[in-house]
Parts: sequence; structure tokens; C-alpha cells
Amino acid sequence: MERWVVAAKRADFAAIGKEFGIDPVIARLIRNRDVQDRDEIRRYLYGKVDELASPHLMKDVDKAVEILRNKIKEKKRIRIIGDYDIDGVVSTFILIKGLKRAGALADTYIPDRVADGYGIHEHLIERAVNDGIDIIVTCDNGIAAYNEITMAKEKGMTVIITDHHEIPYKETEDGRELILPPADAIVNPKQPDCNYPEKRLCGAVVALKLVTALYEACGIPEKELEDFLELGAIATVGDVMDLQGENRILVKEGLKRLSHTSNKGLRELIRANGLEDGPITAYHVGFVLGPCINASGRLDTAARSLKLLCAETEDEAAKLAGDLTALNQSRKALTEEGKEAAIRIVEETEIGQDRVLVIYLPDCHESLAGIIAGRIREKYNKPFTVLTKGETMVKGSGRSIESYSMFEELVKCGDLMEQYGGHPMAAGLSIKEENVEEFRRRLNENCTLTEKDLAPKILIDVPMPVSYINKELVEEISLLEPFGKGNTKPIFAQKGLRVLSSRILGKNRNVAKLQLSDSTGCVVEAVYFGEADEFVDRIKNCGSVAVTYYPEINRYQGRETLQIVIRNYITE
Repeated sequence: MERWVVAAKRADFAAIGKEFGIDPVIARLIRNRDVQDRDEIRRYLYGKVDELASPHLMKDVDKAVEILRNKIKEKKRIRIIGDYDIDGVVSTFILIKGLKRAGALADTYIPDRVADGYGIHEHLIERAVNDGIDIIVTCDNGIAAYNEITMAKEKGMTVIITDHHEIPYKETEDGRELILPPADAIVNPKQPDCNYPEKRLCGAVVALKLVTALYEACGIPEKELEDFLELGAIATVGDVMDLQGENRILVKEGLKRLSHTSNKGLRELIRANGLEDGPITAYHVGFVLGPCINASGRLDTAARSLKLLCAETEDEAAKLAGDLTALNQSRKALTEEGKEAAIRIVEETEIGQDRVLVIYLPDCHESLAGIIAGRIREKYNKPFTVLTKGETMVKGSGRSIESYSMFEELVKCGDLMEQYGGHPMAAGLSIKEENVEEFRRRLNENCTLTEKDLAPKILIDVPMPVSYINKELVEEISLLEPFGKGNTKPIFAQKGLRVLSSRILGKNRNVAKLQLSDSTGCVVEAVYFGEADEFVDRIKNCGSVAVTYYPEINRYQGRETLQIVIRNYITE
């Protein structure tokens, strides 16, 4: 059963509204996103790129720049080892373009998801040695590769890690002991002694900080960094980082540039998906463009997405964009098959009773495990890990809920896994097949989640009568964009609404259009997306309905009308 909870954060909303020229409702929405003092509010509403923190605050950035400049002068060969997801691909592109601009002899290798697995491995180090590589630079990986980095150092290589994942640790009698690889420089804001104020950066933005400092040291004009802003925005949204603080400014400014990008690959990908005639939003990045970039790393090779970003001709870019768009369509179909298989196991076996769901789908493509885990997590509001059969061992990807740190729970089962890493909300792992059942048992044995934790919580920003909605308020809400993790679309609520009429639209009968009226006689258009038949059946004979909603302006054939989009409902 859903729990509807009203945010109860307090402030003088009228005073804030007057000071910044915004409706008090907007002031309340901003406060609900943990933006409190006046300077934070100003940055939230109007922050610019020049307000971002200096890269020199990040631990080891200057050391990494010094190493790179010396290697560039000595004409040593540099290899960038990235990752096969959107953050890893974009990180790799930023580093290769930045290093080459600084005069480096650099190349890249993005591990193959199936053949290589995540991150840097011993065979990749051997290959680098055989290729005459002197220095390895990782991006979006490396912080958990203690043994591999040790091997690289033993072979006389220089290693720079750029990463944003959690620092591995072990519990000892004296407390938590961090396990840092013996790299020559580690650029990761999650290090406890790193002074960079924003800890929630994606891997691509960490790489961008290094390139920013490198350009400065090499005397390369700062203006040349502007092309990287849109890429930082894409990676931040695609890797589901919190859209707060620095991330919010980066995404906001990056999205502005994306509609008129000079990158031929991005331009053709936008065209291939029919988005060339309007502004690109965080939604478009997260659910249209990002999945296309991710698709090659899932079903083919991420090198194809990197080639798209590096494309020098429109013909090459157009072909690659078309291929990636088609791959994403295939990915969608395979994902749906895997999701349905997972649902059947949850619904038809005892696994469904677990508080932490672990499902083994040996025939599922391992690249789809994370997407499927996310979909099932949303459906059941339980931490969910999908395991698939890899070439040498079982691989898995998990997605969590706010009250369960997946990474910390994996640490407790570290002896069962061959490799693991991630964040509180998402993680990846490799495990021997014979350990799968024990892994599932141990996670649930350690689990302290309560029924309250597992009940989906709907956080309502403002209980607001629909009669309060007007065009000006809706337009002011757009000041809060871009929306995403950590800066969610506002949710309003009202109870006691009467249903005046309803009808079902769409060939899949997945849209309901209705008219609602409140106690003052105010009538509002409303739309509901989902199981429309079930929705209409439940509301048509009820006395009234309570809804959570988001207001918007519906523009159709030159006409503008106010409407609300219903997110949740309860019949009264």
C-alpha cells in the first residue's frame, strides 16, 4: 500500500518569493529540494558555469597534470581505459580529445562487456605492455582494481585513475579501512581527504576536471572546454547522478548547448530520433539519446558509440546514429522479454517473499540485467539484483531503494563474489554459479528492511487545490528544470475531486482523459497514463477521488489549455 507523505520542510516562503520574484509555491518547492540559504537559492535558479569549483581542489588533479605533461614532452604512449556505458564512453571521449589537444600520443580501449568485463583487468595490462604503452589512464573505473593496478606498477607502468565510484573498504577492529589502489594519482572526489566540494559527480565530469586543469597548464584557451559541457550533461543524466549543486548547473547549461551542438555524431543522433526541431530536455537524454549510446555497449561494442562521438563526416555520423538507434530498438524488445521472465519468477515462486530479490536469468543477455533490475525494483519497491550466465562466471547488476545501501550490503558478502563495486543505489558483481543461492540467502539474512521501508512512499510537495493553477505558475515551475534524480518533478495533491467525464484514448488504451471538479466548482482537464481501462472502471462509480498530480500546459493545434497529469490516485 502506498504511503502519501507531505513534505514538511519550513521556511518563510512568502519572503523568499518576494526576494526572488517567484510564487511562494515555487519557493516551497525549492526548499523541499534541500536548497536553503539565499546564495544556494540564487545558484539553484540562476547559477552559471563560471561558479563551478576549481578543479585544483580535487585531490591529485595537479599531480596527474604534472605526470601527463611530462609524459607528453617525452612522447610516451598513453592508453585510456574506459567503460562500456554512457558515462564511460563520454569519459573516454573527453580524455582522448583533451589529451590529443594537449599533444599526447594517446589511444583508447573500452572493455567489451562480455569478453573483458567491467573495468581494467590483468589481460588488458598485458596487452598494454605488449603495445608499448607507458601510462594507463582509467575513466569511470579503476578505484576498485587494487590487484590489477598493483600488477601494472610491478610491470613499470604509470597509472592515473579517474573515477567516481565508492572507495572499497574492509571492516576491521579499528573501524572501516579504505582500500586504495597503488596508482600514481587518484582523481576521485569520493576520497575522504579530497577537498572538492561536490562529491556526486559522474565519471565524465571527473575526467573533465582533469582536462580543465591540463588545458590551463598547457595554455589552451578556456573557451575550448565549452564543447565538453554538453557531454558532461549527457553523462550526468545518463548515469543518473543527483541533479543538485554543481550537477544541476552543468546539466542546465549543457542542455542549452545540445540543441545546436557542433558534434556531428550527437547532431545526427538527435536527427535520427526526431528531436532536431525543439529543445533537448533531460528526459530526452535519459530516455531517448542516452539509451542509444548505451545500446552499443549492451548488444555490440561500446567502441561504436565512441566512434559516433568522434565522427568527422556527416555521412559517417548519420550511419552510426542510425545503427545505434536500431540497436536500441532491439534492446527494448529483449528487455521486455527479460522483465516478463523476472516477473513470473517473483509472482510464481517463493523468491517473491524475499525482502531482497535476487533472480538468476541464465539466458538473459548480461548487458540488460541493470535495466531489468531497475524496472522490477520500480514494480515491487524492493532491492533487486538480476544475475545472468557469463562466459566464465555469473554476472549481476542490482538496483536499490533509498533505505537500502546496495554497495554496503555487498561488502558484507564480499567473500562470495569474485568482483563487485558500485553505489548505494546501484551495483555490479561477478560470482561463481555455485555461490548464487548462498548469496541470495546471505543478503536476506543480513537484511534489516521493515514493512514500512518496503512500502512505496509518495512524497507530496504541496497539497494544492487545482483552482490555484494558472499559466504563470506552470511557467514558473519550469525554472526548476532540469528534472531528474535529486531534483524530481514536483508532485501536488488534492482530495475530494468529482469525476465529471472520462474517456479512453490510444490504440493500446493506455491514456485516460477526464474532467474533474473541486468543491468550488473549478473544472480542470486531466490525463492519466497507464492501465486506462482499470483506472476508468475504478473511478467512474466512486463519490470522489484523491490524486497526486503535475500541472502542465497542453499545446495542440495552436491552442493552449491547462491540464493536470495524474500520477497516483485513491478512490474515496
